[in-house]
Amino acid sequence: MKETEIKRRFVIHEHHASHLHFDLRLEMGGVLKSWAVPKGLSLNPDDKRLAIAVPDHSLGYIDFEGRIAEGKYGAGRVVIWDNGEYLTNGEPLEQLEKGRLNFTFYGKKLRGKFVLLQMKDRKGQWLIIKEKDELADADWKLETVLKPKSVHKS
Repeated sequence: MKETEIKRRFVIHEHHASHLHFDLRLEMGGVLKSWAVPKGLSLNPDDKRLAIAVPDHSLGYIDFEGRIAEGKYGAGRVVIWDNGEYLTNGEPLEQLEKGRLNFTFYGKKLRGKFVLLQMKDRKGQWLIIKEKDELADADWKLETVLKPKSVHKS
């Protein structure tokens, strides 16, 4: 690991709200920077997944699983779909401000290089794309947590 490379934590929540989606949360700047990913992340480099920026979450949310009560923002069941560490070369907040974050996931399900790209002229909309590396999988299919069992409990 180079001196400029720092491992930080990440979590991906499978969120059974009004519509099933996945929440990508990356630890940086003392918070969890967060994006809603409607179709979930993919290990297939041909899949360009929309990631919509949502408000930052506190670091305490990294281990959260449970039910958000009806009437509250994001009401519904939340389970940890994947978690682990991610690595960037340099400061991730500076990269985000420039509209491009390159990083490597070291998760239980997601591994390898990814890029998060801000879409031009679409405020708050990003694409998350798996880079072509030895961990890419063109045949990869997203599997949801059908029972309330997460990677956190497996």
